Amino acid sequence: MHQVKEGEFTATIYTMIKDGRYGEAIEILNNELQKQPKSRPALSLLAYCSFQMQDFAVAAECYESLAQQAGPGDEGAEYRLRHAQSLYRASAYAEALKATLAMEGPAYQAKVLKLQAAIKYGEDDLTGAKSLVEQCAADDPDTENNLGCLLYKEGHFDEACLRFTTAMQLASYRPDLSYNLALCYYSMKQYAPALKHIADIIEKGIRTHPELSVGMTTEGIEVRSVGNTQVLHETALVEAFNLKAAIEYQLKNFEAAQEALTDMPPRSEEELDPVTLHNQALMNMDTRPSEGFEKLQFLLQQETFPPETFGNLLLLYCKHEYYDLAADVLAENAHLTYKLLTPYLYQFLDAMITCQTAPEEAFHKFDEMASKLTEQLRKLTKQQVQDARANRDDDGVKKAVNDYDEVLERFVPVLMAQARIYWERESYAAVERLFRKSVEFCSEHDVWKLNVAHVLFMQEGKYKEATGFYEPIVKKNYGNILGVSAIVLANLCVSYIMTSQNEEAEELMRKIEKEEEQLAYDDPDKKTYHLCIVNLVIGTLYCAKGNYEFGISRVLKSLEPYQKKLGTDTWFYVKRCFLSMLENMAKHMLLLRDGVLQDCLAALQQCELYGRNIPAMVEQPLAEERAHGGRNTVTYEARLLHALMMRVTGWRQ
Repeated sequence: MHQVKEGEFTATIYTMIKDGRYGEAIEILNNELQKQPKSRPALSLLAYCSFQMQDFAVAAECYESLAQQAGPGDEGAEYRLRHAQSLYRASAYAEALKATLAMEGPAYQAKVLKLQAAIKYGEDDLTGAKSLVEQCAADDPDTENNLGCLLYKEGHFDEACLRFTTAMQLASYRPDLSYNLALCYYSMKQYAPALKHIADIIEKGIRTHPELSVGMTTEGIEVRSVGNTQVLHETALVEAFNLKAAIEYQLKNFEAAQEALTDMPPRSEEELDPVTLHNQALMNMDTRPSEGFEKLQFLLQQETFPPETFGNLLLLYCKHEYYDLAADVLAENAHLTYKLLTPYLYQFLDAMITCQTAPEEAFHKFDEMASKLTEQLRKLTKQQVQDARANRDDDGVKKAVNDYDEVLERFVPVLMAQARIYWERESYAAVERLFRKSVEFCSEHDVWKLNVAHVLFMQEGKYKEATGFYEPIVKKNYGNILGVSAIVLANLCVSYIMTSQNEEAEELMRKIEKEEEQLAYDDPDKKTYHLCIVNLVIGTLYCAKGNYEFGISRVLKSLEPYQKKLGTDTWFYVKRCFLSMLENMAKHMLLLRDGVLQDCLAALQQCELYGRNIPAMVEQPLAEERAHGGRNTVTYEARLLHALMMRVTGWRQ
């Protein structure tokens, strides 16, 4: 920032700048420039404040005007350099390069070379960027950093790490270098060292800039937005928290991933950068899907967005069965298909979309993909792993295992998509055959084992085999039994009961009950459904076998206390049992004691009382037609069932 003549006006602006009140300063400067459009002090201060607030378009405009006023000479050259830097930061690469070409003189040669290299890098002209970087001083930490960035872009993460480490040694500590190292380790799936560098960035940021309010939002403290200032950019805190969230998400620590996003310095939604917006959408998809889709759709309409946005939006559309929307997005963004989607992901999405209209054709497409991936897995097993072991090459073994795991992670979704086609037709034997074909590769994969357990459970007479797959899943998480899916616990209990292992079922249910009691003590307001769903599934089993009296009594018992156990998921099981019971009663195929029916009516009254704010069903986030607000409640459906029961039994109020 250039010195200006001191006075009351400039003193006020300097005070605001010192306090970080750039927004207020900009407002005053704009008012001043309306009176004196060519005021160099006001323009210079506005350019500086705008740059600090990351409003690079305004900064570029101001610096261009200042350069014209200053003319040739050092002062004009400084303004022209800052004009070019602002254009580069605004992603106006062509204009920025043109501005640098107009600059002459040895005093700015090094800075211009760096800026031109950065522009070429931004344009994905890696060859041009590399030739410019190699002209820079070898002992400059920026040169090492830039060479590291080029290596990272080319996928040479190990070599990039060495460059960033050298740059760190030359420049001592710099947050951006620490972040670059963390990113390299993340790309190599070495999460421990990545998290160490992230922790360094966060610790340094908190210590040197407490005004950035790190962690305040997570703690529930309301603080004002810190804005997108240059100070925030220099701390690399936003980038560090986003990378931390990505690592926790990959490790399936979803709560920790969400917490990382709320820990970052607070900003209003319109101030969020594209990466943060993308991560917020992705990591809150289970709880706020409509909002997540809106954010991803918004990003896709911008000039720049994280490259993962396109593929993630398409995958999420398919996950929620919005195949038409996925097809439309693919058709409307054909130019992005080859740029942002790998051949594997494109083929997978194409097959998923085909499932809606031609499941047989989709199965064939998945089968072709599975065959190619199977061939790769066999090749990796026989050649790379065995050769590496024979040569006692530990690094080779590690690389081969990592390559194998990557291919396996592509194979499993294809296999599950194939299996789903049979599953939806209730061809469970065909699903089992499909899984058996893949046992040599997937026998240790958790997703595969879980789905094998489910398909065995669905086939009567295979409860013992299902138990063999469910048990390891439960025992693996026995210390945190509530971390296991409720339906897995319920199915295991049913499998125990159906194979006359009642003691094991009771022991498991006692374990669940004990953990729920402890959780209720630690967090009285938190609802827990695990034991409730276990009892509901057991009750449903007895109802399905025709023992409605015991089955319904189990269902009713599971809902106590109603204010804690009644939810959308639990209501789903309850109403199925009630409807099945009423259907059989209406057909005169079932006769129940009056005491049981009175218990049912009393239970429905409790559901009516506590179900006013509980949705009866979860609507699809992008559904065009929404259910009536008053009808999509447990209360409304409980009243309907109550009236239906009164009619079937012939009782009167």
